[in-house]
Amino acid sequence: MSLSLVHSRALLGLEARPVCVEVHLANGLPSFTLVGLAETEVKEARERVRSAIQNTGLEFPANKRITVNLAPADLPKDSGRFDLPIALGILAASGQLDARKLAGYEFAGELSLGGDLRPVRGALAMSLALAHLANDGAMPRDKPGKLPKLVLPEISAQEAALVPDAEIYRAHHLLDVVRQFLPGDTPPEVLDGWTRIAPIPRREQANYPDLADVKGQAAARRALEIAAAGGHSVLMMGAPGSGKSMLAQRFAGLLPAMTTEEALESAAVASLGGRFALENWAVRPTCAPHHTASAVALVGGGSPPRPGEISLAHRGILFLDELPEFPRAALEALREPLESGTITISRAAQRAEFPARFQLVAAMNPCPCGYLGSSLRACRCSPDQVSRYQGKLSGPLLDRIDLHVEVGALAADELVNTPPGEASASIRSRVVQARERAIARQGSTNQALEGQAIDAQCQLDDVAAKFLNTAATRLGWSGRSIHRCLKVARTIADLAGAQAVQVSHVAEAVQYRRALKTAH
Repeated sequence: MSLSLVHSRALLGLEARPVCVEVHLANGLPSFTLVGLAETEVKEARERVRSAIQNTGLEFPANKRITVNLAPADLPKDSGRFDLPIALGILAASGQLDARKLAGYEFAGELSLGGDLRPVRGALAMSLALAHLANDGAMPRDKPGKLPKLVLPEISAQEAALVPDAEIYRAHHLLDVVRQFLPGDTPPEVLDGWTRIAPIPRREQANYPDLADVKGQAAARRALEIAAAGGHSVLMMGAPGSGKSMLAQRFAGLLPAMTTEEALESAAVASLGGRFALENWAVRPTCAPHHTASAVALVGGGSPPRPGEISLAHRGILFLDELPEFPRAALEALREPLESGTITISRAAQRAEFPARFQLVAAMNPCPCGYLGSSLRACRCSPDQVSRYQGKLSGPLLDRIDLHVEVGALAADELVNTPPGEASASIRSRVVQARERAIARQGSTNQALEGQAIDAQCQLDDVAAKFLNTAATRLGWSGRSIHRCLKVARTIADLAGAQAVQVSHVAEAVQYRRALKTAH
């Protein structure tokens, strides 16, 4: 037959939308036309597909008028993922493959000129899209109750196989795929060069740097424990070399192990950004962009939209060192994601939404020289310099950071010949217990409480309420600050195993929302 249909998927944000590759061969002036809102790299598939088919010994219908339509026509398509389905469509339309056998499969892969298959971005998003079809009860094609099978290059297939119950096949070369769909009744499974990927088991606990490496800093360690238990954001302020970066790099080791759903969400975003590696499966990401990063690098952007650092840190940690040195526009762009846990990238032609449920861990010096309030060295900054430096952080942004903690510099005798601090494993056990209490009580972490849920879960007795009202009045807190203090107090109570929030829990929470230091 001169018309064939091959199924694939296009990426739009974290979604993998279905695409039908329609190939028609007709008599007329020889040409190769590709339509369907294709980007430049997709249009270049004409040359890759032509060379791959010819160099593998198959027949390219060069004397035909070839029309390839990527439907739906209004969905943008990018990257070389359509090379393989286009090649299979041409071979099926020219009678070299059995088009009926292609039903029930979806294909993606970039072709080299010699026919080798190269990996593509977003393979995990494709597999997740099929899994969601099964969960929603909307089974595609003509085989209800059975998911389509995915055929991908080897590295991409290993990503896609992370989704439970997915049926993924890997191939190294165009000929490996062609052999499965030749005309005739030969069962594809008995042929060589075609392998089904077995599901990859998830690790029980990933390896992270140990917090025992950090000596001293009891206040900062306590703040990180509270942040890990409740899902709160943290700002650490201290002199250079006081251990802020070491603490932040070990924060992921305090968090509970990722669930399969969380691991899949995190890996899917990393796959879109081209950062996924199997050794990082079920490892909470820690993204630490340089302070010269732009707003687009942090929140995402481009055309087509790509995830930024806040999305690549989904279900993990976003560490912003030297926080005041970041561009003002980049920092202000963090306001909405810190509240909503998602980021929407809108462009003239399209709109994409990425998840951004990250924990912010930020670090800064108190002044340009870094030694304001230090007991080891004198600060040489003027009050005006300190004010300008700290003024780089807007009040609305600081208002959204739950915990503000000072990290003091350690003297030599506190570092040398002193025992290591408490290990991450013991702290993590307390964090897990506190999170389990919160989830059993309200179904979410304390940081995620909103509206009436805050009043219901953070009820105070008269003494605690009076203490909080007095502190909020003296410190000039906003309504958001009061709510965040309540949620931190609820986390402190969970760590203590208390059913109700007591005045001691509120008092400790108030200490973590003090104003920044000011110059003498």
